[in-house]
Amino acid sequence: NSEWAKMALTLFRLGAVIFGSWYLVKIIKEKYHTGFIICASLIFAGALGNLIDSLFYGMLFDKGMIYDPATDSYFGYNGLAKFSSAKGYGSFLHGHVVDMLYFPVIENKMMPNWVPFYGGKPFTFFQAIFNIADASISTGVITILLFQKRFFRHRKEEETTHTIETNTEVSDDTQVM
Repeated sequence: NSEWAKMALTLFRLGAVIFGSWYLVKIIKEKYHTGFIICASLIFAGALGNLIDSLFYGMLFDKGMIYDPATDSYFGYNGLAKFSSAKGYGSFLHGHVVDMLYFPVIENKMMPNWVPFYGGKPFTFFQAIFNIADASISTGVITILLFQKRFFRHRKEEETTHTIETNTEVSDDTQVM
């Protein structure tokens, strides 16, 4: 059932945010590498953003992706969602993640005819739609993977020499055993 799956996903996000809060405090107290703390904070912030959307968006706005059991899929809506003073489209724990950005650089132009396969067809340059929270999570994880040797470098313990204090006078002429 999709409603239970949505609730399970929201509860998983809640657990991830609770764990993330504890983990951030832990790594800050233990003075981990600053870069690692920033990456962990990005991951935490993305999870928190998705959680807030999942918890409350359905109760506060009039539009959202709606699940249709007949087709076993979601269908979208046209236009912008607006704050609803009455009842939203969903209930607590059933909101959809919505912090999306869309910045088409060139929109609805015709591809030149000489371009193979796409010539003469309409196109939009940079038509990707991305989610701010997911971009934050991805940036944090990718940066940790790229800089893991720096972030998790083991500090070499300084070699310590053991010294013994004695009252014996030491000079170049005497030998200590």
